Amino acid sequence: MKVEKLVQIIGSDFYTGVPDSQLKALCNYLMATYGIDPHHHVIAANEGNCTALAAGYHLATGKIPVVYMQNSGEGNIINPVASLLNDKVYAIPVVFIVGWRGEPGIHDEPQHIYQGEVTRQLLDDMDIANFVISKDTTDEETEKAMESFRQILKAGKSVAFVIRKGALTDAPNVVYKNDYPMLREEIIRHIVKASGEDPIISTTGKASRELFEIRAANGQSHKYDFLTVGSMGHSSSIALGVALNKLEQRIWCVDGDGAVLMHMGSMAVIGSNKPRNLIHVVINNGAHETVGGMPTVADSIDLVGIARACGYPYAVCVDNFDTLDAELEAAKTRNELSLIEVKCSIGARADLGRPTTTALENKKDFMEYLETLS
Repeated sequence: MKVEKLVQIIGSDFYTGVPDSQLKALCNYLMATYGIDPHHHVIAANEGNCTALAAGYHLATGKIPVVYMQNSGEGNIINPVASLLNDKVYAIPVVFIVGWRGEPGIHDEPQHIYQGEVTRQLLDDMDIANFVISKDTTDEETEKAMESFRQILKAGKSVAFVIRKGALTDAPNVVYKNDYPMLREEIIRHIVKASGEDPIISTTGKASRELFEIRAANGQSHKYDFLTVGSMGHSSSIALGVALNKLEQRIWCVDGDGAVLMHMGSMAVIGSNKPRNLIHVVINNGAHETVGGMPTVADSIDLVGIARACGYPYAVCVDNFDTLDAELEAAKTRNELSLIEVKCSIGARADLGRPTTTALENKKDFMEYLETLS
């Protein structure tokens, strides 16, 4: 169905969410219609953040907000849904729009398979009535579902539209770009060169895909890398766990701005522990680029200042390859926790592939390599 029609049927004037490729039509519609507007559209750090923000909107206005997200974000909403929105607590109604990655019977990446299987079950368990929209769903069917939802919302309960692949159409064309010249794939190539045979933990999305292809192009083993294909925002915590247990081995984390924002508290834990062997590289293009390029707030905040406030002994921001190379080399000999923020352009190769090894193979090879290190 046309995305504008879905918005009309729902009838809300406030949306908040975390962008998703399955919901790109909706995200582009909201960006084209509202941009980032605190009264109508806010892209939040994570899905729990969105849910609480939506609750605040309802408390202030008495109106019903909409939260959009990929189904992987259901885990992040469980706490605020169960202990804030629920009708046994504050009875705050929210309309969720959930992109259904990993739908049973539809080929998808491994990180989406189990989440896809339990998507509707989790909604049912949270007492969120849900309706699936597919390519064949008519406007009339959606209107009928919304009519029944309105009675549920009046009772202080939440509802959800679950969006199948390709279900939303007629999105406006929105171009996402910034003025930074450095390409992420080239940045990662420089990190690979500097890191040598050090282990790398890389973040969700295109960064891990690019790292995999760089290793292949170099004729290098993939054993050096742990590709965090799911679990967005947790790569730095994984890297911390590795670093604390391999204290004589330098560990690199290749992170992204959206991921850092999603679970920024992890930086406080890293800074408190101060592992001398961890180098945290945050590639910041100010965008959720892997799912379409919608903006994050990372281009308007001071990540270096945040890192220092969290206890990182050294933090720096770079925007050119000469400085990047110098900082990578310096970090190798500094012998203290370091953060390097790298300003990056939006964009990737159209023919960028995906890892050809399984997640289990990646884990096995990485663990076997770690065993060989002191």
